[in-house]
This record gives sequence, structure tokens and C-alpha cells, in this order.
Amino acid sequence: MSRILLLVELKGGNDGLNTLVPYADPRYRELRAGIGVSRERVVQLDEKVGLHEKLLPLMDSWRAGDLAIVQGVGYPYPNRSHFRSIEIWDTASAASQTLSEGWIAQTFRGARLGKGIGVDCIVADTNALPSTGPSLRTIVMQDAENFLRQANGVAAESAMNDGGNPALRHLLAVRQEINAAAAGLRDRLRDAPAPAEAYPQELLLGRQLDLATRVLSASVPVVAIKVALGGFDTHANQTPTHERLLGFLASNLAVLRRNLIAANLWKDVVVMTYSEFGRRAKQNASGGTDHGTSAPQFVMGGGVKGGLYGAYPSLSDLQDGDLRHTVDFRNVFATLARDCWGQSYDFGLRQPQRLDFLAQ
Repeated sequence: MSRILLLVELKGGNDGLNTLVPYADPRYRELRAGIGVSRERVVQLDEKVGLHEKLLPLMDSWRAGDLAIVQGVGYPYPNRSHFRSIEIWDTASAASQTLSEGWIAQTFRGARLGKGIGVDCIVADTNALPSTGPSLRTIVMQDAENFLRQANGVAAESAMNDGGNPALRHLLAVRQEINAAAAGLRDRLRDAPAPAEAYPQELLLGRQLDLATRVLSASVPVVAIKVALGGFDTHANQTPTHERLLGFLASNLAVLRRNLIAANLWKDVVVMTYSEFGRRAKQNASGGTDHGTSAPQFVMGGGVKGGLYGAYPSLSDLQDGDLRHTVDFRNVFATLARDCWGQSYDFGLRQPQRLDFLAQ
């Protein structure tokens, strides 16, 4: 079965410890005396961990068995630079590698994709690296209305003469292909039904998910759509900022789920959150947290086998004050490649770890 991946990037480094809270571990209270989530504000998932109460809107998905949470996701020799670490994630590289091709593009090397309307991935934020590469055709569309206006303009352009210049001929052919893709996408989106339920519009994520829903409802033949929510770099006074972001993320994802169920599309989509890193285990002197390592990932969809996957990192066995990862993120990507798209790709892992959070 082929599914569409909806990537949700949490920009800045989401604090995993206050997202999926190890409420039963006394060490958690020791490390976070000031910013730790109190027991009564944790929505229990099992006898050890629970969600921050601001994530309560996701519990419908949890109870329905279509929310999986992969614990302790990270990579060896972690990098704490925002720019370098997100590059590692987006290209599925080792910490010692520098790659220019995104992990989704790598997955489709040599694969035959249907021509469709000439677009394979749609990016609704500023970071298109996961789908960057010669195997995929990606359109960046931060503003749907502006895109539709521009698509109308490019569709009306007259063809230029190449004057017998092969290089110019190639450029014009590429431009013509892009223009045709833009026009095809324009036509599909123009006729797409509005989502059944409006998204919260407080931050850009609501508008991005509205666009994603319209793309899915219009049956645009893409392999992935990418959206993003920023603001997770919580070095100081973390609690109010982080709680607001978690609440906004959960409410938007809950609306997305209801809209896709209403459109009979929930089984065709896999939603995955990711962030460049988690935060340090111990809070800092400013009531915040500094750049860390591993964190949980949420995976949602009608074909998802809900539950907890992987092991929660030990708070008593830290590495330089950070959580040791228990799941290499490339194993998550390999699972998506296999079970979303039917592609076998292990991203250079020496000992791939099979994760079964998606139904075959």
C-alpha cells in the first residue's frame, strides 16, 4: 500500500522530557525541580510515562490505536547545532557525513514515479531539504493564495525561442515542466473541497495543515507534504512557551485527524513529527533547557499501530548531561520508506532495527 507522509517539523529542538513525561521516575523531579510537569498535569499512558496535559487532544487518537510514540529517538555522536543537526536529520546522514540529498529523495533513487501533474512533494514551510534531490520534483508553497496567483501567471507565459542553444533549450524545457506542474496543481487546488473543520489560525501551522488537507482531498499524487511549527528553542522561561506550543500542535493535529477521517483519507496518510534534537535533562538557571539529544516522535494515521515503541532513555545513565538515544532516527525513516512507499532503503545503518508501527 502506498501512503502519503505528512512531515511536521518542530523547529528549535522540542523538549521531549516535558512532552512524554517520565512521571514515575523520581530522578525527573530532581533534574527539573522548577520546570518539571507535576503528576496531576500528566495524562497517563502506562505506569511509567504520560503526555503533558496540553497534548490531551491527541488522546482520541491514542485510544483509537492510531497514535504511535517512538521513544528515545536520536543518533550517535549527536551535534547540538541547530543548523547541523537538522541537516543530519533531513539527509539521514551519520554525524560525520555531509550530504546534500534529502532522505526522502534518497529513498526514491531509481524508483519509477507516476508522472501525474509533475510534482512529487509539497513543502509548506521554508525547509525543503528532506525532499531535495534529482529523484523528486518538489514545490515550495508557503502561501497557497500567492501560489495560485503565480501559477495563473506562469501558465499564461508564452514559449521563448531557444535560438538553437542547447543549454537554453534545457533551461526552457525545465521551466516549461515547472510551469505545467504549477498549473496542474493550481487546477487541483482550485477544485478541492474546504476541510470539514477549520484549523486554529493562531500560528502558521493551521494554514499549512489547511493547505495539506486540500492537497490530500484533491488527490494530488504526492509522496510527501511538509509543514512546520517553530519556537521550540526554549532556553529561558520555558514553561509558558512550551505549553502553548504543545497545545497548539495537539489541537491542530486533532483537527487534521478529524478532517481526514471525514474525507475518508485517514488510512492513506502517515503523520510524523520530528525535531533537530531534544533538550538537556537538567533545567538551566534561567528556567529553561539547553540543546540536548534524543526525544520522542509522534506517528499518526489510519494505518498506524498505536502504542509506545522503543525504550525511554534512562535518567540515571546520562551522557554528558544528555539522554542516550535508544532508537536511531534512520530506523524510523527506513520503516516509513518500507511501509509507506514500499521502498527498501536502510540509510547506511550497519544493524537496522525493525520498527512495526505501520500496518502492511
